[in-house]
Amino acid sequence: MKAYLAIKFHPDGANRARVERICAALEAAGIESVCVIRDLEHWGQVHFEPGELMRRSFELLDGCDLLIVELTEKGVGVGIEAGYAHAKGIPVVTIAEAGADVSETLRGISREVLNYQTSAELVEFCTHLRR
Repeated sequence: MKAYLAIKFHPDGANRARVERICAALEAAGIESVCVIRDLEHWGQVHFEPGELMRRSFELLDGCDLLIVELTEKGVGVGIEAGYAHAKGIPVVTIAEAGADVSETLRGISREVLNYQTSAELVEFCTHLRR
């Protein structure tokens, strides 16, 4: 199983640890992960024009079995990826740190929603996704 992680990323890398923690949880559960900032942009070392970035992002997403939307912080790109996945029939799963606001529209297209506090909760949830 391969999952695409959609997450708002900061140019200064302020939430890199969150990205790494989620990818590690997926991989601990036996799910291969793909993330644009890590795999295409190499943590900000490679830059694409917006249209090219979205084209490449959609190509990556097309090769995945699942979209994981991390919505602790909202972002326009994350919403675009969620809508694209839903339209293509790729299951959408939303995760967010406890207390984060998950919109009703995203809940409406998500197969499951998890508000988490610990990495252990993420690993348990990701393991559940493989079933």
